[in-house]
Amino acid sequence: MDADAAVTSASGSRLEGLYSEHVRGAVRLAFLMTGDEQQAQDIAQEAFVRVAGRFHDLRDPDAFPGYLRTTVVNLARGHLRKLRVQRDYLKRAGAREEEVPRDDAEGRDELWRALQTLPHRQRAALVLRYYEDLSERQTADVLGCSVSAVKSLVTRGLEALRAVKGGLR
Repeated sequence: MDADAAVTSASGSRLEGLYSEHVRGAVRLAFLMTGDEQQAQDIAQEAFVRVAGRFHDLRDPDAFPGYLRTTVVNLARGHLRKLRVQRDYLKRAGAREEEVPRDDAEGRDELWRALQTLPHRQRAALVLRYYEDLSERQTADVLGCSVSAVKSLVTRGLEALRAVKGGLR
């Protein structure tokens, strides 16, 4: 085995380890952002492909989880934007929207539906802060904004959830 093959093999096993370590979290984050399990798996897979393609360019390989998280959020944003355009088109065309299936756990469903009504950035900020348990700084890095913007997004998101929850009951 020559030196290039050894480096490629070592990188491949490192990527396999990173995939095994982070795939569940990436799928979970994508699901929380999109609400669609199949789409979440597709987004997580695409995020790994994109980040792995740049793996050799990373100055700090330990930053892989942060890059992956940012990529998942950005891909989910793109998916949601595409869905919004499709829904708007269907509304203009006079087609009915499909209803979201209801679960048995009513409280969780209410929160889930309320979370889905939030704008993408508010939803992303809440998911990253409270579900992913990131700090305000880490959330700001993922969203590409300031810490004060994260604070504002979280505050407005929580206010909107409270308002929706009050209207649900």
